[in-house]
Parts: sequence; C-alpha cells; structure tokens
Amino acid sequence: MEKEPWNWSEQDWRSSVNRVRAGRSLLPAKWPGGAEVAVALSFDSDHETNELRDGGASIGRLSWGQYGNRRGVPRILKALESAKVPATFFVPAVSALLHPEEQVDIVARGHEAALHGWIHELNSTLPMEAERDLMLRSADTLEKVTGVRPVGLRTPSWDFSNATLSIAREMGLLYDSSLMADDDPYELLENGEPTGIVELPVEWIRDDAAYLLMHRFQALRPYTPPEAVLDIFRREFDRARAEGGLFLLTMHPHIIGYRSRIWILEELIRHMAATKAVWFATHADVASYVKETCPS
Repeated sequence: MEKEPWNWSEQDWRSSVNRVRAGRSLLPAKWPGGAEVAVALSFDSDHETNELRDGGASIGRLSWGQYGNRRGVPRILKALESAKVPATFFVPAVSALLHPEEQVDIVARGHEAALHGWIHELNSTLPMEAERDLMLRSADTLEKVTGVRPVGLRTPSWDFSNATLSIAREMGLLYDSSLMADDDPYELLENGEPTGIVELPVEWIRDDAAYLLMHRFQALRPYTPPEAVLDIFRREFDRARAEGGLFLLTMHPHIIGYRSRIWILEELIRHMAATKAVWFATHADVASYVKETCPS
C-alpha cells in the first residue's frame, strides 16, 4: 500500500513536484514587428466528445455538442475573418472524424488545427500505453483529415498525466498548452531535464467555460454576464500588453458561439486591434518564435 502524502519522504515529494516543471522563461525581448504583446486565441472544438467520453447517454448533450459545429464554429470563423485574425483550434480526433469538412475549412483559412485527445479522454485515468496509442492515433487522424501534421497539444480538460510529457517528446511536438506555471511561454522540464518543448500556459481566468458553462445535473451555472466576462478578458490583455507578454485565451464553440456571447469575442478583438500594438498569431507561430528567439 502506498504511503499517505503526510508520510512521504523529502525524496517522495520532490520527485512528485519535479516530474513536470517550468524551466527557463521563453518571453522574448520583443515581439515581431515591434508589437507590444502577442495574442494567441484558441478554440477547443470538443463538440460531441464531451458527452461521448462519458458514454454518450444524453441525446441532449450530444445535440449541444453538435451546436458547436453547426453554429459556434461558423460564427467564430466569421469574426476571425472580419478582423483578419488567425487562431488555433484544438480538435479531438473524434470531432475531426465527425466533422472533417470543418477542419479542412479551418486550415484552408490559415488557422491551426492542434491535438486535443482522441475522444476528450482524461489522460490521468489511462494506462500509459493507452494514452500513447490515443495520442499517436489522434495525430495521424488530424494529419489525414487536414493534410497537416499537428505540432501542438492541449490535453482534454487540461488533464496532464505522468506520461503525457514523455509521449509528447517522443512525438517531437513543438509545444503544449495545458499547464499553468506562468503567464508567458516557458520551457518544460521533465525530472529536471530541459525538454525543448514550449509551454504556452493556460488559466481558468482566461477560459470562457469558467464563467459560462452549464450542466443541469451539476452545480455549474452561467452566473457571469457577458459584460463581466469581457471586462475580465480585457483586463488580462491590458496587463499582458503593459508587461510585454503573451495573452492566451481559451474558448469553446459550444460556449462562446451563441448570439449573446460571440459579442465578447468580437468586442475583445476590436479592443486589442485598436491598440495597434498586437501580434495576432497561432499557437504554433508563437511557440516557433519564442523557441528561435530564446535559444538554450
């Protein structure tokens, strides 16, 4: 029987902490074109996989996932096209197989399609062999659907297992976007060893689901009005600009894509673009730039 944490030795808790750790900062001295801030917008195209992961028993929740494809993504693409802003779409492989035309369209418009698991599984609940197989199959599937091999990963539900980083290294991925040790890019360490993988950190503060998600059988309720969500996102961007850093925002087509909520994205883009000091980029572009600009 494993020891309880209060009985861990120093070696035990140091080993746990050091398994995956933030290494050197990859915040560049300047952004391309003299921009004061980099903006990386992302959309997790979970669609039906949120329910399929749990057995797919609810027809209602499956239809909610389909809304992300039918209405959410088209509204998002229209907003991005209008502002000429690129973005990254993190796509579970099953979503890509259910809606291949969506992924082809996204890539054709100059956006990035990146890894987001097979069926939105929770990595920490899987044996390492199963997680590895699903990650490899997901990469093969996205490449087959879009014609482009994905270079980045966001684990479903930001659930990072003890094996995730080693699998990402084996796959030769450029970046991950699932962890929260900083506001700005940094290099991931595995057991104290630099990995060369760029972390583009996420945060619940910069995620629409934290404010707007609804589940009728749980305590999840969208208590935060759209104006307040916009204000929080805008404040995060303004401080990122003041610090010369990265503003990374996570959104979901089945959450932000509604008539009363797409306004948040549209208004935020207008606010950011009006500063005329922004580099809008895909996650892959940001990761490539910081890795080249901040050599080891």
